[in-house]
Amino acid sequence: MTTQSTMHALVLDSFGTQLVHREIPRPSAGPGQVLVEVKASGVNPLDTKIRAGSAAHAKPVLPAVLGIDLAGVVREVGTGVSGFKPGDEVYGMTGGVGGVQGSLAEYAAVDARLLAIKPSNLSMREAAALPLVFITAWEGLVDRANVRAGQKVLIHGGAGGVGHVAIQIAKAFGAKVFATEGPGKQELVERLGATAINYSIESVETYVAKHTDGEGFDIVYDTVGGTTLDASFEAVRRYQGHVVSCLGWGTHKLAPLSFRAATYSGVFTLLPLLTGEGRAHHGDIMREATKLVEAGNLIPLLDPRSFTLVDAQAAHTAIENRSAHGKIVVDIAE
Repeated sequence: MTTQSTMHALVLDSFGTQLVHREIPRPSAGPGQVLVEVKASGVNPLDTKIRAGSAAHAKPVLPAVLGIDLAGVVREVGTGVSGFKPGDEVYGMTGGVGGVQGSLAEYAAVDARLLAIKPSNLSMREAAALPLVFITAWEGLVDRANVRAGQKVLIHGGAGGVGHVAIQIAKAFGAKVFATEGPGKQELVERLGATAINYSIESVETYVAKHTDGEGFDIVYDTVGGTTLDASFEAVRRYQGHVVSCLGWGTHKLAPLSFRAATYSGVFTLLPLLTGEGRAHHGDIMREATKLVEAGNLIPLLDPRSFTLVDAQAAHTAIENRSAHGKIVVDIAE
């Protein structure tokens, strides 16, 4: 039974193994931190890569408590913190990388700069599904590409975690949105307000001609990587076009982009967690998410299955075997 000094958590002791359920010391809120009672933990593909030992860029330190996203209730406020008080319902992308404790635990001591007040019209589960994907989408579309009304925006992977949020952000800014997806996911993309493009039967040249009269898209956001980023360079508009990618880690020929006199930006969402630099901006972005949700312009897509700390390993499996339909969330406490 958990006491005041301990808590239940899932711990990764070595890469390539399963998460272990155990009691560990409960943290306290240090200077600049708040102690959050975690209600829900969002699960991202990155979590499964960290567990497998294939995400060196996340700089995991073992033993580790994984879980990048959380939603919960503030229980303690450390010195130097303003804007939060005990009882506040909050959410954010707060740990699980770089030696920072993640959200697969009953409590987490969190840098207050990373948090925002949870949207009043979302459940804890829904709120926990948003932080990483929303921040990634916002940094690409708003911070890097300056999305605005009247632009034509192409989202590669529109039914995915980042993609489905990117569609809604671009729509909220007044852009006309298009999204590539494979068979079976066209309806979802259309339901989110984008024009669906079936990449399996339409070539880049075909859909650029069809939807932009051959001029190219003002913004292309690649959430897939690999050859899809190469396709993005072919699909972007000349001169003022901007390609953004959150998976631009490979080797690519820049000639197609250069011949269009277009620009490219990379998004590395983990950087503030790993370096400490820019954490306040992540809190700012989460406050923008709250505004969009409460205005009815943003809805997270959740997988209907329920997982707890006891069976969270199955949540990782659902991502690894690609059986998830929407964001996977682990319930930590009622």
